[in-house]
Amino acid sequence: MEAKKVPQDNISTYANNSKAVYATDENGEYSVIASTGWEVEEEVTKQALNEFERQALEAYELVQKGEKSPLYYHMFAQRMDLMVLAQSVGWFQWRVKRHFSPQVFAKLSSAKLAIYSDALGVSVKQLTLLPKLPNKNK
Repeated sequence: MEAKKVPQDNISTYANNSKAVYATDENGEYSVIASTGWEVEEEVTKQALNEFERQALEAYELVQKGEKSPLYYHMFAQRMDLMVLAQSVGWFQWRVKRHFSPQVFAKLSSAKLAIYSDALGVSVKQLTLLPKLPNKNK
């Protein structure tokens, strides 16, 4: 892409920041150019965020029904999936997946809970509970 064609659409998902992109200058050499985003990129980012929110709400309901552990909800609430969470804690996916069972999760040691807590950026107490979701009346 040519430097003068780098998108500068001031998208909301950048929160008044910019990111570096590589583009060719007038001499055909690559250089780093600041971009304030592209409308298409903003739309795709918003779709991804909406999907994480949908997954978190679905997970919330499964935890409320007793079908999944609070860990399952917090994973989605922190915009993670099984693979990302497993990599973050350094365990195999099958092992993390077992902890989605409320019965197995209830028996986890404080050391394992602390590892999840660190990876998810929530306290151990928060990890073991479901937060109250804001009421979204339409």
